[in-house]
Amino acid sequence: MNYLITRGYVLATLLLCAFVNPMAKRKLIADKALSTVTYAAKHPLHKWEGVSHDVNCAVIYNDETKQPESVAVSMKVSSFDSNNNNRDSHAMEVLDGLKYPNVTFTSSDISVGESGALTANGKLTFHGVTKPVTLRTIRRDANGKMTLTGEFPVNMSDYNIERPSLMGMKTDDDMALRFNVVFNL
Repeated sequence: MNYLITRGYVLATLLLCAFVNPMAKRKLIADKALSTVTYAAKHPLHKWEGVSHDVNCAVIYNDETKQPESVAVSMKVSSFDSNNNNRDSHAMEVLDGLKYPNVTFTSSDISVGESGALTANGKLTFHGVTKPVTLRTIRRDANGKMTLTGEFPVNMSDYNIERPSLMGMKTDDDMALRFNVVFNL
């Protein structure tokens, strides 16, 4: 009797494995040498950008559907470089970089659109405040790599950040965050 039960269990397991591929999903880690996140800000007297090359990003990728299913991103506030040490030091003060060292995004779902477009709904945590956001990205595949690019607005006031000022004039409340994240497939 045990032989029949064991044989039945093995047969059921083989049949289940034939229909469900546990290896269909895997974690892809962004290539830091090729990935960037950039913020763009404006003041009445000038515009500037800060770039982070220290992008920690992971995607759960489904090999059967050839689509990312979830994404998590984290960057250190101190990793952004605007090519102006004074500005970057002031940004660390304004953003309370020691108290809130990271900016993170975690998706709750990703949907696939046309022509490589992806929409990721999730939560952005910045300056200790977490808000729902929707990121729209374009996906390009080439030479065994998947590149996700996009841009989305962030208002400093939404994250309880006091806008910096220069010569009595404050920077604009809105910033643009752009990302270019590359994964080896």
